[in-house]
Amino acid sequence: MTVTRPTYDQLVGLPAYTEQPVPVPFEDANGHLNVRHYTGIASEGLDESLAEVGIPQNWPLQGHACFSAEHHLTYLAELRTGARMSSRVRLLGRSERAAHALVYLLDDSHQRLSFVMEEIFLHIDLETRRTAPWPDDVAAALDQQIAAQAGLPWEPDVSGSLALR
Repeated sequence: MTVTRPTYDQLVGLPAYTEQPVPVPFEDANGHLNVRHYTGIASEGLDESLAEVGIPQNWPLQGHACFSAEHHLTYLAELRTGARMSSRVRLLGRSERAAHALVYLLDDSHQRLSFVMEEIFLHIDLETRRTAPWPDDVAAALDQQIAAQAGLPWEPDVSGSLALR
C-alpha cells in the first residue's frame, strides 16, 4: 500500500502546538531525539489541541479524562538536537465514547515531516474509571472541528490499522 503524506507546507496551515527546540536532555547516543520522546511530544501536542474543543488540561479535576487506547507510529526523518519542532493535529472522527486523531511532528528547522502518531483516545468518567459518552458540548465541538478539518485539501494518511468502534 502506498501512503501519500501531506507536505510540510500543507501541515503548517494547521495550528502549532508544543513549539520548541529539541532539548539536549532528550538526545540519544545518535545525536537526535530519542525514540521515547517522539510519542510524548506528540501526545502533549494533542492534549494542547483538545483545549479548543472543551477538553482542558485540568479536565480530571472536573471528573473527566482522555485515555489513549491505540497508537500507530511512523518515524520519517530524524529530529536533531537543537532543531525547532512543532506538532499539528488533525481530528478524523469520533464515536459516542472515542475519537480518532493524527498528530504530525514537524521539523521546522528543515521544513519536513518527521513523525506521525495516529491515535484512538477515549472519554473516561473518572468516578467509574470507565468509558462514557462525550459531554454534549465536547461532542458538538469535536464534530465541528472534524467537519472543518474534513474540508482540508489533502487526505489524511491513516494507517488502516486503527478504527473507531
